[in-house]
Amino acid sequence: MSGVLSSVDARTKLVGQNRLEILLFHLGGRQHFAINVFKVQEVMRLPKLTALPDCHPVVRGVTHLRGQTVPVVDLRQAIQMGPLKVDDVDATIIVTEYNMTVQAFLVGGVDRIVNMNWNEILPPPGGAGRQHYLTAITRIDEKIVEVIDVEKVLAEINPYDTQLSDDIYENDLLAVIRGKKILIVDDSKVALGQMKQVLTPMGLEIVEASNGLEAYHQLMHWKESGMDIDNDIAMIITDAEMPEMDGYMLTTEVRRDPVLKELIIVLHTSLSGNFNKAMVQKVGCDGFLSKFAPHQMATEVQSLLRKRFMG
Repeated sequence: MSGVLSSVDARTKLVGQNRLEILLFHLGGRQHFAINVFKVQEVMRLPKLTALPDCHPVVRGVTHLRGQTVPVVDLRQAIQMGPLKVDDVDATIIVTEYNMTVQAFLVGGVDRIVNMNWNEILPPPGGAGRQHYLTAITRIDEKIVEVIDVEKVLAEINPYDTQLSDDIYENDLLAVIRGKKILIVDDSKVALGQMKQVLTPMGLEIVEASNGLEAYHQLMHWKESGMDIDNDIAMIITDAEMPEMDGYMLTTEVRRDPVLKELIIVLHTSLSGNFNKAMVQKVGCDGFLSKFAPHQMATEVQSLLRKRFMG
C-alpha cells in the first residue's frame, strides 16, 4: 500500500466542494468498510506488537512508530464482530489521528482510495445490523460499503470525562442566552451526546441534526417560518465530515444566505487541528473546536455568545 496516501495537498482542494476520499478495507470477510482519508496517517503491514497488562480487550497491544507508542485496536472485535484471525488474513494496520491522539486499527486488508461526493454517502438505514457502529453507508461497484463510527469505538475504549465544575459557567451570560436555540450537527450519536452534556447547563434549547443537509433544512424552516434568526438562534456547532452534506459545505451555504449569514458557526471535529484551522478561514467559520475537549467547548461557546449578545 505504499503511495496509497500520496497527496494530502490534493485532498485539501476537495474541501468546500462537498467531496471526500475514503479508504476501503475489510475485516477478514467480504464486506467492505471505510474511513475518511483525512484521518489516516499511514497504512502498513501488521508489525510486531507488545502486549500490555490490563488493557481494554479490543487492544491487541502497542507498537512503536516514529518515536511514539501507538495502541493497536482490533477493529473487527471493537464493532462486535469477533476478533480478527490474524493467521489467515493479510493483516494490516491503519494508523490514524482522532481527537489529537494517534492510534492504529488492525484490519484484514486495505483495498483502495475512492474519491466521492458527500451526497453519495448516506445515513445507515433503520434496522441495519451494525448500525450501532455506523455513521453512514455508500455503494461502490454495486456493493454496500459501511462507514465506521470510529469516535464511538474510541469512546468505548477510553470514555471521555464530560463532567465540568459549575464555576465554568458564566451566570450573567446564561441569564441572557437562556432559551435561545443552538443547532448541533454531527453524524455520531456519541458526539451529539457529549456536546449536549456540556451545553445543557447553559439553558439553551438544543436542536440536533445528524448531517449538514438536515441542518440546512432546519435552518430553512426557521427562516421561512419568520423566526428572528439573529436573536433566537445562538449558534451552530457542526462536525466537518457527515453524510449528504459536510460541515464545510453547510457553512458555505449559510454564509451565502443574506438572512443566515451572520450566524455564529463553530467547526467541531476530530480531524487534524492544523488542517481545520486553515479550513475555518477558508469557508468562514467563527471558530474551531477539537473533539472532545469539554472545558474548551464550554469556554469558547460562552466567549462567542458573550461577544454576540452582550457586546
